[in-house]
Amino acid sequence: MTSTDTTAADSDADITVATVLSAREQEELVRQHMPLVGHLVRDMLSRIPNHVHRDDLTSAGLHALVKATRSWDPDRGIPFHRFATTRIRGAILDELRSLDWATRSVRTKARATDTTRQRLTTALGRTPTNEELAQALGTTTGELHQTDSDVQRATVLSLQNFTSSSADDLVTEPAPGPEDMLLRREQIGYLHHAIASLPDRLQTVITEYFLNERPMADIAADLGVTESRISQLRAEALSLLKDGLNTHLDPHLAPVPENPASITARRRAGYYAAIAGNTTMHSRLAMTNANGHTIYGVGAPAA
Repeated sequence: MTSTDTTAADSDADITVATVLSAREQEELVRQHMPLVGHLVRDMLSRIPNHVHRDDLTSAGLHALVKATRSWDPDRGIPFHRFATTRIRGAILDELRSLDWATRSVRTKARATDTTRQRLTTALGRTPTNEELAQALGTTTGELHQTDSDVQRATVLSLQNFTSSSADDLVTEPAPGPEDMLLRREQIGYLHHAIASLPDRLQTVITEYFLNERPMADIAADLGVTESRISQLRAEALSLLKDGLNTHLDPHLAPVPENPASITARRRAGYYAAIAGNTTMHSRLAMTNANGHTIYGVGAPAA
């Protein structure tokens, strides 16, 4: 089958599936879930080089969202936000692969090299030599240098920001060192404990909206309130989280209450104390793995 025939077949399939939802219903789903695209793009941008543009990923994500509304069948019992999340993430990854000039084998070797280097650094207490790294990988120093060269040649620099970028901005972002990684993991742990210390309703809003990526309308229906009330609760929770984290991580940024004896000030002080009583160095680091990625299914200890 030619590419033209394939495209036509795909279009026919889309038209057939589109009858599941009306055009108005599809448009409403797209409108409600556009913030989901932005959330997934921001999450991806935090883990990729600076030369990748947000607009490219957003465009791919929005296109996948539209296609998801055409192929989603509510009778199958799969919530749309979960169905769309899978499609959008896949489209963003496909877009990244199309922008990557390195082959998959080169990227695989590069990841294996980085993982082995970090493992040896932890075991030796210092950065391993090229000979030690090559021996651990079961390869030669010549092949190790070749892999590094292949990765460097595949790095694409942004010409749009060339004149305003510093030399540091043009260098491929290095992996964080052990100290930076430890600080990052502790910050993530503090965030999880701060969420777990929120009042029940505020904790539900933050968890469902940001972690489970559910629309406000669904959260409002679960709690029996309006969407505007969910928006208010979200703003209140974010304010508490910011001040609570600053109290423990950046005390100079923590707010000083005008009237410490007021009910609001006492409640906030109680929340800050709950975070302190809810967290230890061990529990904070247990929230993430050695690479700083959240370990899903691990919860903060109950208050």
